[in-house]
Amino acid sequence: MKAIIVGGGIGGLTTALMLTERGIDCEIYEQASEVRELGVGINTLPHAIKELAGLGLLPRLDEVAVRTHELIYTNRFGQEVWREPRGLEAGFDVPQFSIHRGRLQTVIHQAVRSRLGESRIFTGHRLGSWREDEAGVTAYFFDREGRHRHTATGDVLVGADGIHSTVRARLFPNEGPPAWNGIMLWRGALDWPEFLTGRSMVIAGGMSAKLVIYPIAEGLSPGRKLTNWAIAAKLGDGSSPPPRREDWSRVGRFEDIMPYLKRFSIPYLDAQRMIEATIEFWEYPMCDRDPLPRWSHGRVTLLGDAAHPMYPVGSNGASQAILDARCLADLLVSADHPVQALWAYEQARLPATAQIVRMNRSGGPEGVIDAVEARAPDGFTDIDKVLTFDERKAIVRGYASTAGFTQDKVNRAKAA
Repeated sequence: MKAIIVGGGIGGLTTALMLTERGIDCEIYEQASEVRELGVGINTLPHAIKELAGLGLLPRLDEVAVRTHELIYTNRFGQEVWREPRGLEAGFDVPQFSIHRGRLQTVIHQAVRSRLGESRIFTGHRLGSWREDEAGVTAYFFDREGRHRHTATGDVLVGADGIHSTVRARLFPNEGPPAWNGIMLWRGALDWPEFLTGRSMVIAGGMSAKLVIYPIAEGLSPGRKLTNWAIAAKLGDGSSPPPRREDWSRVGRFEDIMPYLKRFSIPYLDAQRMIEATIEFWEYPMCDRDPLPRWSHGRVTLLGDAAHPMYPVGSNGASQAILDARCLADLLVSADHPVQALWAYEQARLPATAQIVRMNRSGGPEGVIDAVEARAPDGFTDIDKVLTFDERKAIVRGYASTAGFTQDKVNRAKAA
């Protein structure tokens, strides 16, 4: 058995580790000239961290990330709407990590290089086409100028090449570009004094604008952290394309975010001062794609953002890609035929991720502060009179249950 993996991001690299762990040969083909640390902060949830811990990566993650202690939802004035422990504090066996996306990718990439060897990783290789027959699948890779660089053969081809997936475009040529919901994200990170526990995550605001702040690594001195921030603001109704193409490396402008930043007043965090101190930050239109009717076509399948790009709410993008990788590897090693394995993988993962895509469109767990802002836009004196505890719990915990990381599910799994 051999797998051709297209894409050297978190999903593709994790798939390579999972396959190698199970004795399945694989090669990774990345179109960029090198695997670089792109993006800013993300959260990786316990059910995904459990899979990375099983690959022996927990010590390295602890070196470069922060074990998330708690998540707090507030309105734009900093009035608390919901607070809950996360990771170990919530009773899981492994932490939730707040981490720089690029550093997470680097940890996995270093493990791939060590365990597979440099000869199994091909950078500067763009997928041009593939063909398949009874014997397997053959893929043809080219450089940026269109010159043929390599022909790869294997039993399956896994498209883990992101929201602009070449594999997906070949399978669904009439799909069109990603859909923008009218919300623009600006993201940055800087060394900053700790706030609250030093491991707290705060999401503030409501429907018109949100502010997200959390630490993602130790700082340059005691009492400081590398702190990630994000502002999300609605610029349109989603009926038109985004003003600029989705790109992790597009630099943002202060004049674009200041009108939204001034809406927030968090008592324990001077967000405006922190963001104004950021030397450089990035913008990204919030895009996704409609769930597909199928991922697997013969010996070819999709994984991660290529399969289910979703809005970045609920800390689920990278986490779901890691879960995809585990499921696919398990099925490839146990199935009688590769095509059967890809079909079973699709049946297991497509419905679950499609539901998360749909829930993220309605705000995911952040819908709890949307609902509060709709009912009390100028703040409140008693949150229970705005939205009862049970109503708030239904929004937050209902999403967690669908995404597969509630403590109830963990306890049931332990009992089984």
